[in-house]
Parts: sequence; C-alpha cells; structure tokens
Amino acid sequence: MAGRGKRKSKSSPQVEQVNGQVKCARGEDVGAGVRSGVPVHEREEVERLCKLRMPDDFYLFWDFCKRLSPDNPQDALLGPLGLRLVGPFDILAEKHLCCSAAQSVFHLHWRYFYDPPELQTVLQGCNDTQHHMGYFRDCPDDVPVFVGENEARKGCTITQMGENLFAAVLLFLTRRKREKGVQKDGVLLHLEAELKKEAGHLGLPLEQKTKAMKQRDRKVVTKTFHGAGIVVPVDKNDVGYRELPESDASLKKICKMIAESADDEARMKAFAPIQEMMTFVQFANDECDYGMGYELGIDLFCFGSHYFYKVIGQLLPMAYTLLNRDVFGEILQAHLANRSHDELDKLKAN
Repeated sequence: MAGRGKRKSKSSPQVEQVNGQVKCARGEDVGAGVRSGVPVHEREEVERLCKLRMPDDFYLFWDFCKRLSPDNPQDALLGPLGLRLVGPFDILAEKHLCCSAAQSVFHLHWRYFYDPPELQTVLQGCNDTQHHMGYFRDCPDDVPVFVGENEARKGCTITQMGENLFAAVLLFLTRRKREKGVQKDGVLLHLEAELKKEAGHLGLPLEQKTKAMKQRDRKVVTKTFHGAGIVVPVDKNDVGYRELPESDASLKKICKMIAESADDEARMKAFAPIQEMMTFVQFANDECDYGMGYELGIDLFCFGSHYFYKVIGQLLPMAYTLLNRDVFGEILQAHLANRSHDELDKLKAN
C-alpha cells in the first residue's frame, strides 16, 4: 500500500468555501416564469418531511401527470412505461396522512439498497431489477444536479438521465422503444409528443448531459464505485481532497476478500488495509482533506456487505458533518439501521 495518500491536483475551479462554510454549486431552478399548480403549503410540507429542497420540475411534473391521469396521477406512466411516481410524490398524494410516521420513515421511504444519501427516489420501475430513478444532490440544501437511475438487483451503478424528470422519462421512453423495436406505438408516440411539448413550454432541457451537468463533472474529485462522482470544496491550494492509496480495482479486491473470508480470524486479517486507510483518513481530516473519508465511506457503502456497516457509520457521518451536509448523515444512519431490498414503501408498512 502507498503512503498517506496525496492530494489530487485540479486545474479546474472547485466548489469554494464562504466564511468557513461549504458553498456547493447550486443548480438553477427550472421552469422559470412558469408556476406549478401545487399550493405553497403542500410544497412546504414535502420539504419539511423530506428535509430536502425540491426543484421546480418536481412540481411541474406532478401537474403534467395530473393532466394525463386526473384520478390517479401517480400511475399516469404505469401503462405505457411501467413507471410509477413514488417517494415525495406520495406526500403530494397525501398518503402520509393515513399513518403516523417518524422522520426516519421519510428518509427511508423508497430508499433502495444501493441508494446513497445523495439519491432520492421519485420514480419506481421494474420490480424484478428494482429499477428506479431519483434526484441526485451534492448538498441536501441545494436543488438536484441530475436525475439518476439505478437497478438495485444488479448493483450500485448510478446512470445520469438528464437534469429534470421530463428529460429522464423521455430518455427512458426512447430506450424502451429501441429495446422493444417498436417505433410506431401510438401510446408511446403520444406520450413522447406530450413530454416534448410540455418541456418546450416550460423551457426545460431534454439532453442526457446538459451544460450544467458538464460543469459539475469538472468539479467531481472522484467517480466512486457508483460512478456518479462526489463533489467537495477544494481551494486554490488543492486542500479538500486527497486520493485513496488504493485504486478502485484494488479496493474492490480487498472488500471481496473481507466479505468472502472463511472465518472471523481471516476476515480481521483481510481488514488490515481498510484499518490503515482509516488512519490515513484521520490525517486527511486533520488537514481539511475531507473528501478522502467521504470517498472511502461511499465506496464501502456501494460494495454493499454488512461487514462494512460499522466502518461506514464512522466514516460517512463524520464526512457529512465536516462538509456541512448533516441531513445526509441522518439519512445514512437511518438507512444502515434498516438496509434491505424489501418493504421499501415505508408509508404502506406504517
């Protein structure tokens, strides 16, 4: 193993600190000048319960689905695309009023096994693969930076699907047509036209990778196991992030050895490189390179083995606290205590 890790030199501007506080890059609210029909008190209720700032396109997409299916907007896309509006959409549908739910329930509601705190599920897809899409944020008090897609039964990979829900659903629809070899399906063509028309009216970008997303890519310090990358503040002296002393391939190999060890003695021996890296993280935190512990924690979370939960619980809440992203720490701790592939509809369970 290499030494204590080194800072990664970045030529492009990074997220800065203002008055000692982390200042994350803020995505621009979309649909400027077009107001959603969702009342202010309902918006406030969603953000109070989720403790996350919701983008304008979330409410505008709800309006769109209400027009498609006034009686059941959550299932407006179920027939043509197999997609259902879930998560914070359940609050707009007032499903939370039927149960007494603690704050942690909303942190866990439709949170899939590999969803990091940065990902908030809003669309449920195929149950067999546990396909879903959600908003990905770098900071809990900022609007999302993109819509991410994951299939939890297949692994931790997060695919970027545009900047807003209209783009994500249109990309999914286009892929569905290509995979099925269906180009003249009347229902899909109608939905496609409606999505494009509404997005055009709202001034929403429909590219899979927008200019804002490309700008974020330049701020990503490392991709991590899930591939979506993490952003941390790095100053002009490159203070803020240093690389792990192991490559992704090497770290995955170490994790595999730990998870597949024949007994506790062998597992403890295999854990030695991780313990050494945690020492390096302590040094890094002391020198304000908070991204190192953040990266290691996310990678271990993405690997998925319960043998790493204790270490993750030490690394990530500390990283989120140091980065002033405490809500993510709350989400992470609630998830580790209830991490499962099953019973994801927490409002139904309650």
